[in-house]
Amino acid sequence: MTAIIRLHTLLPQVTHFAFTAETGAGSRTGWSGHGQGSVRAEVEGDTVRFHESGHFTLAGQQPVTMRNLYCWRLAPERVALAHERRGREAAVALFDLVAADADTLVSEHHHQCAADAYSARLHLLVDGFDLAWRILGPRKDETLHYRYRLA
Repeated sequence: MTAIIRLHTLLPQVTHFAFTAETGAGSRTGWSGHGQGSVRAEVEGDTVRFHESGHFTLAGQQPVTMRNLYCWRLAPERVALAHERRGREAAVALFDLVAADADTLVSEHHHQCAADAYSARLHLLVDGFDLAWRILGPRKDETLHYRYRLA
């Protein structure tokens, strides 16, 4: 089974997430912390939307409520990932994930947002998947480690 087919079977079953955000030496954001929450997966054909809600806690701070909406569009050779936090009509196309091997998908190209470059690596597991984001720019040097898991 290909990595994309495996991801297609996992996405609708994901129910929760947790993540850590770490700043690197070049970061000026101070955006280190952790978060967790629930995922409601909405399936429409080859599209799966992740409605995420939970809490994020910056290091040394109180938790704040967070919400995100990601759209995964599956095709035979790639998975297009978009951010729909501001609605479908204002979706931000992030990048296409392509198979690197049987267990891993990587961003084919980085996503440029102003001066910041976003890339990702997704590793498939039996009970979900891990998604590592890398964000580099003049003020940013961040790594986000997401863990998406099944019920």
